[in-house]
Amino acid sequence: MELIWDGIREAFRLIFTGNAEVYEIAFLSLAVSGAATGIALIIGLSIASFLAFRAPPGRTLALSLLNSGMALPPVVVGLVVAVMLWRTGPLGQLHLLYTPAAIVIAQAVIATPVVTALSVVALQTLHPKLRLQVLALGASRWQAAWLLFREARLPLIAAAMAGFGAAISEVGASMMVGGNIKGSTRTLTTSTVLEVSRGNLEAAMALAFILLVLVYAVMLTLTIVQQRRRAS
Repeated sequence: MELIWDGIREAFRLIFTGNAEVYEIAFLSLAVSGAATGIALIIGLSIASFLAFRAPPGRTLALSLLNSGMALPPVVVGLVVAVMLWRTGPLGQLHLLYTPAAIVIAQAVIATPVVTALSVVALQTLHPKLRLQVLALGASRWQAAWLLFREARLPLIAAAMAGFGAAISEVGASMMVGGNIKGSTRTLTTSTVLEVSRGNLEAAMALAFILLVLVYAVMLTLTIVQQRRRAS
């Protein structure tokens, strides 16, 4: 218990003394995970709309793959993305390996199946004929999609929360494609692992506490948005 309290005290010291490195790491963690979640939402909602409203052949197989993707091992994702971005890989000419962009790609790959699978379930809870009724009233396809998303906004926001949680808590893929480079690709999760490997458990506990506070702040914000919309 003493180690935990020492870590919490160290976390408050790092936060309130304006430690530039900690702020940089925290901002990078939030930025890459937020970007990855945004990409996952764009891709996930598009695929979810197609699967939920179009009912194409093989939908059950596609959904089973998406559900399996929710348990996709991050180290496997990191390996595949690293191979793709390696200098001799298909995307090597982009020179993205060991950059924040590579972490965004890896985290987006991890978060997309989570967002997509949960979004399909959310949209399938709507009345099957609701989309046809909206279109019959003269709405365009984009307007119809927006109205349906608003109707299913509560579980869709929950899907966004799950996707963000999967992204920001990931460590293996981020280390493989980002390299955990100080001042460039070091995030809160990779920094925590680094401090543990150094035997600096107090600093590791402090970084872990900061990560938990950051995650809670984001989730609290999304929950407030979710519940306010519900009340309205």
